[in-house]
Amino acid sequence: MSWLPTLQTNTPEQGYELAIKLSRMAVKKTQPDDETRSSLRHDYANNADSLTMASHVVATNFQTVAQANNYWRD
Repeated sequence: MSWLPTLQTNTPEQGYELAIKLSRMAVKKTQPDDETRSSLRHDYANNADSLTMASHVVATNFQTVAQANNYWRD
């Protein structure tokens, strides 16, 4: 089974959780080595610019999920 079988979610909150998962999977696919990711975590976890950029990536992914689920319908 694929880790991403669908972008469809039952609620916007589930959609947001999916956006976070999409963002995390992008990091994992970009840097597949667990040890390297773990060693870098302290650097970005304590950097306001890095955290802001992470929030931006999640927001962009949430836009994708929201469009797939038609969250902006009237």
